[in-house]
Amino acid sequence: MTAPQLLITNFVILAVTMTALWAYCVRIRDVSVIDAFWPLGMVILAGTTTLLTDGSPIRSGILLTLTALWGLRLSFHLFVRWRGHGVDPRYAAILGRLMDKKGWSFAKASFLQVFAMQCVLLILVCLPAQLGQISANPASIGILGWIGIALALTGIAFETIGDAQLTAFRSSAANAGKVLDTGLWRYTRHPNYFGDVCAWWGIWMVAAETTTGLYSIIGPLILTFLLTRVSGVPMLEHRLKKNRPDYDAYLRRTSSFIPWPPRRDQ
Repeated sequence: MTAPQLLITNFVILAVTMTALWAYCVRIRDVSVIDAFWPLGMVILAGTTTLLTDGSPIRSGILLTLTALWGLRLSFHLFVRWRGHGVDPRYAAILGRLMDKKGWSFAKASFLQVFAMQCVLLILVCLPAQLGQISANPASIGILGWIGIALALTGIAFETIGDAQLTAFRSSAANAGKVLDTGLWRYTRHPNYFGDVCAWWGIWMVAAETTTGLYSIIGPLILTFLLTRVSGVPMLEHRLKKNRPDYDAYLRRTSSFIPWPPRRDQ
């Protein structure tokens, strides 16, 4: 199967799946569960690619395994968070503005602004786990691939630990309104996002040992841009600066993204 054929097939599978999820979200009038589906969708794409291609079994197995380790854990974590917290205020605000200013229905706003957009982005970000499985050569994993495996596993571990520390912090009523500045959160304000980026740059390195996989660099580039410049760090920090009195001081002393020893408060 050629790369265009694979991507078209995967897009159709993803579009059908996300349309069904959209119909469910319209019924409950809450699209927040899309966050939990995002990593699961990548696992689905990696899995269908393994079934549809005849690439190197070793490389395909590694790409699918790394994607599954990252995606299944994160999907479960975000699903539990959604069940516990309900509607995400970010989505409520975005859809509310479209419904008020443009007169769109909830169904139209959620489909165009959330599901259609994320369907396209999901396909693009997941390119390494797809294009890296097409070629059978080289059959073995080289130095770049092993570095990628180590980086991806480091990112998965980093994100997992960071999420666990944040969950434990939030579980205590005494921490309400406070800022977590211990553990990994002492060295970066966003260990979860940093882990995401490491995981997908690592997956790309495994894929990049093949010719088709090399061109999938657009995936980690888009993910890094989104998390650091668009929907990740900027949106979250804008909200936290309003709701957390101590966040400005935390922001001044703590690295935004790449882990680094904290600066002394000025």
